[in-house]
Amino acid sequence: MSMSKSRFWLAGAVFMLQAGAASAQTTLTVSSWVPQTHFLYTQILAPFGDRVSKATQGRVTVRVLPAAIGSPPQHFELARKGAADITWGNFTYEPDRFVSLWFAEFAFAGTNAQASSTALWRVYDKHLKSHKSYDGVQMLAVGLLGGGQIHHGKKAVVQLDDLKNTKVRMGGPIQKRFLEALGAVPVAAPAPKAYELLQSGVIDASLHSMESIVNFRLEASLKHHTLVPDGTYDGTFFIAMNKRKWNSLAAADREAISKISGEALSAEWGRQFDLQNSAATAKLKAAGHQFHDASPQLVAKIREVNDAMIKDWVEAAKKDGVADPAGMLVEYLSIYKSLAAK
Repeated sequence: MSMSKSRFWLAGAVFMLQAGAASAQTTLTVSSWVPQTHFLYTQILAPFGDRVSKATQGRVTVRVLPAAIGSPPQHFELARKGAADITWGNFTYEPDRFVSLWFAEFAFAGTNAQASSTALWRVYDKHLKSHKSYDGVQMLAVGLLGGGQIHHGKKAVVQLDDLKNTKVRMGGPIQKRFLEALGAVPVAAPAPKAYELLQSGVIDASLHSMESIVNFRLEASLKHHTLVPDGTYDGTFFIAMNKRKWNSLAAADREAISKISGEALSAEWGRQFDLQNSAATAKLKAAGHQFHDASPQLVAKIREVNDAMIKDWVEAAKKDGVADPAGMLVEYLSIYKSLAAK
């Protein structure tokens, strides 16, 4: 082989090696529907992306798209179809699809988001990951709010009659049913729409976690906060990845990402919500907001409605293919109580 041919062959070999290395690198796109100043981006999504890169030694990186590619209720389907590689969202926004998860959204389930998110992951991983509702995605994490409460713009909501004919933003059927039972008028809308609805007078009140009041700029509109022990309701969330994209990753990279997702990422989700809820409560109290304890009458009515909803959910979940819904709920609450007590 001549010197010139040898150099040509070496150059070609180097090019092929470089091309192979480049092709082994994968960038995963993320669609997120909150601003990049929101803690879900700065404290959960961005740090998770950094951990993915570190765990895979740079072979897999994560890039959050500059804008969401769909509305909040579309984000599970966007992941399933692969419009984005990873999305996050609220199971509550597709209630009929995720009947199997309603058990985590009922009242009085607790206000420790790290404990509830970890418990939800364990129950999902044991009982639900093979359920048809979750086909097409690799679940990276599930999480909860840490308990949502009732927030009003102009008055204290303490007694049952205080909610009569009050227009209240809500996110799902569990919230809808208890609001109707309390005499309120439910208005369905994603949490980010609350500001617009309050400003235009479409709603008088809204259901949120405490952090949501601050992070969605609602503190000037909602100054009365009604606290129900262990939460009026909760909201279930996901971080999901397109299954085909997941399967296309090298086995070593899937293993590395699995170690930093699942229960670990679910617990981190909850930990960040706990921090945000605590900080928001302190901020609102310092600003002179009014916090009210729900009356025994109001709590009793919520409990009555909640018990009826659980009974109906057990039957609906059985029809949806869940083998033992009642047992799953008991297991979830048991795990939660054990973790919250630590």
